[in-house]
Amino acid sequence: MSEKILVTGGCGYIGSHVVRQLSEAGRRVVVFDNLSTGAASALVHGEELVVGDLADTAALEALFERHRFRTVLHFAAAIIAPESVTLPLKYYGNNTRNTLNLLQACVRFGMERFIFSSTAAVYGLPETGVAAEESPTVPINPYGTSKLMSEWMLRDVAFAHGLKYVALRYFNVAGADPQARMGQRTPEATHLIKVCCQAALGMREAVSIYGTDYPTPDGTGIRDYIHIEDLASAHLAALAHLERGGEPVTLNVGYGRGSSVREVISVVKEVCGVDFRAIEAPRRPGDPAALVAKAERIRELLGWQPRYDDLRTIVADAWRWEQRLAGKS
Repeated sequence: MSEKILVTGGCGYIGSHVVRQLSEAGRRVVVFDNLSTGAASALVHGEELVVGDLADTAALEALFERHRFRTVLHFAAAIIAPESVTLPLKYYGNNTRNTLNLLQACVRFGMERFIFSSTAAVYGLPETGVAAEESPTVPINPYGTSKLMSEWMLRDVAFAHGLKYVALRYFNVAGADPQARMGQRTPEATHLIKVCCQAALGMREAVSIYGTDYPTPDGTGIRDYIHIEDLASAHLAALAHLERGGEPVTLNVGYGRGSSVREVISVVKEVCGVDFRAIEAPRRPGDPAALVAKAERIRELLGWQPRYDDLRTIVADAWRWEQRLAGKS
């Protein structure tokens, strides 16, 4: 029987999609989640769920004692960048300290492979708007800093103890399971495509466009939106890399092209068939004009091939999920 894989935060938006793909690939998964933002119902294949918090080192030790994992995929984290500015200790606690707790257990119990959920926020404000893996890491908020500190810890643990890892730096994750079994659940989410879908459903009065005077073709910010299914498949490719003896590596996960805020709003209106209101607002502090991945390396090294690289597809899947979530489908 195949070994069990530990997934922390596996009931959340990204983690649940990865858990589902792992199960559908025949892997046995144990999810460790405190359910603060995730939902047990996101585990659609009946995966084993242990409710617990990474801050509880005793619970973590008991989990490792019971299962003797060799591989962990680590998603559990707080992820709202603006909130991290007002609540920095929450982010250094949930993200950095809890990753430390997990790494201590990994070292003690001889974990072999570690896949880490990182973020493009580690780059801060790249000068050209395009971030490569070797671009300077200058985060501008505690969220990005907390993730970068976790990357550093992972690098140093790998050097000292032989742990093999892949750290994946996500760009703008969006969309939902094409069958609408799971998606972004957080009602107060700040993701643009979700916010637009909520406006189309009448759940928001309007969508705010933060900044219309950027040095971009239409004056609004440009981001690299990646479908959640493609992001999830990148984790399975990372796991295959480590299982065939691949060396530790940090990789961007994006499509390498961007869409502006106005473009996204236009596509959502077209897909949903609803003309909701958009309000122009001042720039938010720290928002880059553009943030797009230089993303060739993950294709070359892991053989990762996106299947949903289309903004309309991302929006259509998100819209289907939001309708189901609102009880309108």
